[in-house]
Amino acid sequence: MKLKLDENLGVIGKSLLQAEGHDVMTIFEQHMTGAQDERVYEICRDEGRILVTLDHDFAHTLRFPPETTAGIVVIECKGRLSPSMILERMKELAVMLRTRRNNRELWIVEPGRIRIHEPK
Repeated sequence: MKLKLDENLGVIGKSLLQAEGHDVMTIFEQHMTGAQDERVYEICRDEGRILVTLDHDFAHTLRFPPETTAGIVVIECKGRLSPSMILERMKELAVMLRTRRNNRELWIVEPGRIRIHEPK
């Protein structure tokens, strides 16, 4: 799958996802640091990439409808945010991607589960 890691993730999980066979780009690599959410959304849509982010704004499906993109994944970390916590959520995402494709859906990756909001 083609994925794009938002700037709030940096490169955390990139090598993990690449080892699983995914095509992974980052906002930083494309010199888009500081880009507005709408621009990030449009770029991911145009590139056919699933956006992976910590930004809960992308979970607002009226503002950012996942069905017009390859999909959106919001990583949910409870408590104090740390690289190790983010990496754990990325591992859970990688496991899920082994058995299911994100087909224009919003996925919320929480500790121990992934909530999937399918298009209506």
